Amino acid sequence: MNRTPNYDLKPSVPAACSPAEKAEGWAGVCGLLRREVESITRSQPSCSIAIEAYAGVRLQEIVDAMRQEFPDAVIRTTEDLFLLESEIEALVDPFLGSDVLFGRITTLSLLKLFDPIKTAQRSIEINQAEIGILIGPGAAGIIDPDLLVCADLPRWEIQQRHRAGEQTALGLPSAKESAAEQYKRGYFVDWRLCDTFKRCLWEEVDWVLDTVVENDPKLVSGPRVREALEHTTGRPFRVVPFFDPAPWGGEWMRQKFGLKNEAPNYGWCFDCVPEENSLVLDFDGTSLELPAIDLIFQEPEALLGQAVYSRFGAEFPIRFDFLDTVGGGNLSLQVHPTTDFIKSEFGMSYTQDESYYLLDAHDSAAVYLGVKDGADRSMMFDDLRAAQEDETKPFPADKYAARWRAKKHDHFLIPAGTIHCSGAGSMVLEISATPYIFTFKLWDWGRLGLDGKPRPINIDRGEKVLNWSRDESWARKNLIYQVSKIAHGETWREERTGLHETEFIETHRHWFWSDCPVDTGDGVNVINLVEGEAAVIKGDFAPFEVHYAETVIIPAAVAWFTISPLSDCTEEKPMAIIRAFVRT
Repeated sequence: MNRTPNYDLKPSVPAACSPAEKAEGWAGVCGLLRREVESITRSQPSCSIAIEAYAGVRLQEIVDAMRQEFPDAVIRTTEDLFLLESEIEALVDPFLGSDVLFGRITTLSLLKLFDPIKTAQRSIEINQAEIGILIGPGAAGIIDPDLLVCADLPRWEIQQRHRAGEQTALGLPSAKESAAEQYKRGYFVDWRLCDTFKRCLWEEVDWVLDTVVENDPKLVSGPRVREALEHTTGRPFRVVPFFDPAPWGGEWMRQKFGLKNEAPNYGWCFDCVPEENSLVLDFDGTSLELPAIDLIFQEPEALLGQAVYSRFGAEFPIRFDFLDTVGGGNLSLQVHPTTDFIKSEFGMSYTQDESYYLLDAHDSAAVYLGVKDGADRSMMFDDLRAAQEDETKPFPADKYAARWRAKKHDHFLIPAGTIHCSGAGSMVLEISATPYIFTFKLWDWGRLGLDGKPRPINIDRGEKVLNWSRDESWARKNLIYQVSKIAHGETWREERTGLHETEFIETHRHWFWSDCPVDTGDGVNVINLVEGEAAVIKGDFAPFEVHYAETVIIPAAVAWFTISPLSDCTEEKPMAIIRAFVRT
């Protein structure tokens, strides 16, 4: 297996600001804020600073730095202003419930978690000080600051802190939740509260603070950050991919991308999930790492396009990720909820329709898709429950699920409600709608998770949403080998590979051996170079180089582009991209 060393593990977007509008390290950050305070106090007797922090930001690190620079200031956090823990739990319990995995998207607001008497007293205390600094979630809503700093944090970094044992739940300092419990709380409650609040104040932010790397902060002017995000929508860009092991994980990505040997395997790569990925803005050598979702919040129409934005709001509806089972095992046999079920049960507006595109495959690779013709529904679920209750009775998957041979460049379409899983020996590019945690596992091949514990199985929910009419015959006709020609030119050809008519995502594959023109259709496009070593994307922007297996976002504001090979290829051995966009 040849390595692809050009795969960029930390892509960035070029941005510009003056030296006076950025700082690195706590000495530089605090020195810059000191200059800001001195400028404000030249015209008024006092200065208040709100450092609005996302859930998971290490507040003590910021407090220590501020005390070092402003020893005479009144410096407080919002941690002691929350309601009693029991009161917070009562507020959020309807959205969390008792399920180990799933909750319901909250309708609360961040400031509802605070004690109004305590916050009023703190506001007076900060405003009466010559220099008053309030740090933490909700700070910008508790005081009306002269200087507003936003300390942001990507969700993937928050998850690393969960795994390290750090507790990030809003208002619950004594909580001892597991990483999985914290993820659930964040997904359904805390991150939603912080995102909604951040969106309300984003245009007023004076400075953006990056504290992803411990004791290595970066600070950049808010106007320059907003300007950089606006410019990002005029060019192709990549978010920062992240990799994670899995019980079924393989070795393809480790070898192809040159990943470190720190993990037992690499089963996952999230290459385009802006809700969790970060976006790095490179301000002339100062790399500011932000949640990629900030771009969606600030520039939804330019990024998504008018039609997509009108349909989904400020959400990025297309997800690209990798599932590596080369040298690993089968994914869990699973099914995704229908739109009606996910909306009524979890408060989500659309569901996880998806597909498997085979980047690579061993000779034995296969995909399970659809129920076997003639299979008995009640017997299948009886056997699933028996296997779950007695490990000596493994579930006979091949008796009930249709198994299809999978080879490189095959594309399997998986509308919600269809039983499926990728088998061992596959490198899958999963192209799907974004709600990415709503998988109902029916059978996990009798194995344990990486933590040594059984993985949660959802047979009861799966039984409610599994569409039994999607059997082997139906899958053959509707879900596999659905390639059709669209157009061609002297140096390229374009074909449709899916998705199914019930799914809102469309995918086209472009084979090319010289210049290949692409019309984005006034909507956001996501592409991946699925064949070939390297290509260049050109248009009304600086040329953008893309390497094999890299996922690139093409904003809607980029109406067209041309992609061309950067290495030798021919019509007989062309390069190819797979391109996904929302049907309108």
